[in-house]
Amino acid sequence: MKKILFLLFLSAIGLFGCGNKKSQKIEREIFSFGTYIKITVYEEDSKKAEKAIEAAFNEIERIDNKLNTKKTGSIIDQINSSKDKKIKLDSEGKEIFSKVKELYEVSDKKYDITISPLMEVWGFTTDETEKNLPSKEEIDRAMSKIDYSKVSIKDDYLLLEKPVEQIDTGSFLKGYAISRAKFIMEEMGIKSAFITSVSSIETIGTKPGSKKWRIGLQNPSDPSKILDVANLDDKAMGVSGDYQTFVEIDGKRYHHILDVKTGYPVSDKKMVVVICEDAFTADMLSTAFFSMPIKEILKYVEDKKNVDVFIVDADSKITTSTGFNYFLKK
Repeated sequence: MKKILFLLFLSAIGLFGCGNKKSQKIEREIFSFGTYIKITVYEEDSKKAEKAIEAAFNEIERIDNKLNTKKTGSIIDQINSSKDKKIKLDSEGKEIFSKVKELYEVSDKKYDITISPLMEVWGFTTDETEKNLPSKEEIDRAMSKIDYSKVSIKDDYLLLEKPVEQIDTGSFLKGYAISRAKFIMEEMGIKSAFITSVSSIETIGTKPGSKKWRIGLQNPSDPSKILDVANLDDKAMGVSGDYQTFVEIDGKRYHHILDVKTGYPVSDKKMVVVICEDAFTADMLSTAFFSMPIKEILKYVEDKKNVDVFIVDADSKITTSTGFNYFLKK
């Protein structure tokens, strides 16, 4: 399995003068969720910035340990490996899975985090280099175990009913962690920051001088090139693309965004970019939208005040919501 990182760039900027004080640029990164998470802060008080960054990274690690499907001992690992398929949730867990349920319904049940069996037969859960194209029988068998309607919250417990055996938090957990990191930093008084975990981005305010954060939208047909630049101010972005994660079988690439209705990679889109109020929602929407018809995506977005979308279809045609064009202005 190979990953091509979502390309982003920021306009270079040094120190910004404000009277006798200068806003310093402080950058730190950690490796979490299988990728590097980077935080950039502009702040006059470097100690304040360092403390805020440390607190943000601690929050990211807390969420990783608590909810990551791949982390041994996490509540997701516990329910996936348990016989009774039952785990108690706190208020945070209930809020998260209620939101997941909402997106499941919005996507006509295509955004489904019980997708693990299908990911497994396609080879996305193993590091083995030799991959085989799954047979129709293997795909059908995997699809028979996918059904988020069998996941429920009852009396503070998350329950998985047969035939569902596993849930996978990979499609939203980075976004949720990044959104929580932003909240922590704002609570600590940070006014200017950029947080990125490759395809999930949060911004706090603007850069010094009221300059917006500039993010390159990668060309999915040629990841070394940029299609356009989005300018963000206190907004979040989520990106799903067919170029980000894939397996190669007999010389052909098969990307990881699978259609739970067919069992095969979604074929009508190359990239979906969502801008909204928080990275948790942006991550889920970019994944959900990837499997939805473009007309339905636009209808959903136009009915929302704080959600905008940029879509590149299989023919490289670009479609945007009306509001997204605002973010593309120079």
